Amino acid sequence: MTTKSQSSGGNSESLPFVIRGVRDEAELAKAVAIRRSAYGRHVPELAARFTAPEPGDLDGSSRVLVALAKLDGMPLGSMRYRTNQFQPLDLEQSVTLPADLRGRVLAEATRLAVSQAAVGRVVKAMLMKAMYLQCEAGGVETMVVTARHPMDRFYHWLLFEDVFPGGDYIPMAHVGMIPHRVMACDVVATKQRWQAVDHPWYSLFFEMQHPDIELTPFPVVKPREEREMEGAKPTARTRHRDMR
Repeated sequence: MTTKSQSSGGNSESLPFVIRGVRDEAELAKAVAIRRSAYGRHVPELAARFTAPEPGDLDGSSRVLVALAKLDGMPLGSMRYRTNQFQPLDLEQSVTLPADLRGRVLAEATRLAVSQAAVGRVVKAMLMKAMYLQCEAGGVETMVVTARHPMDRFYHWLLFEDVFPGGDYIPMAHVGMIPHRVMACDVVATKQRWQAVDHPWYSLFFEMQHPDIELTPFPVVKPREEREMEGAKPTARTRHRDMR
């Protein structure tokens, strides 16, 4: 797939770093390094798992985004995301999503990690913007996350909503059985909702162009569940499973 920067037009702002999908083993190693460092500060019991790339980094099922300083190429942040196009999301190891979400094209953001330096706050904002733009460009309908306390407050501030009533914290297998809230955000409705509440990041996301964010979205076909149902339908000619 062709990689492209954000389209020009409107106000444009240059960042002291670039955000893109990792291009090679060296960039993946940088993403893993910032992941290990950040989790070592906040969730040390998981940091030992991040000494090397995980299977989800390597098997082609996910995109790994990395923020790299323009000055010296040092990693400043990273995030991984996967859609439900071809296999279940990581969180589906632990919960069954409601039917209204299972019928939608979803993308799950995981392994968000940023530098401890002052620029880390900007990097986190830009990684979230990159994730949003990836979803929008790829036809993803809903972003989903799992968030431990107090990170869940950040997603609530972004107007993510609880997937399950009550906002319970549920042990998640893909994060060492640490309890997390499952939260979701409608990609299409986000712009209107943020505008309605005068969200502080509205201009940053929807009015300011950031050419240093490069997009490599997944091509979206149909929700996985819908494709599986279609694949199970017999054809008029064979009356057997359609294997095309």
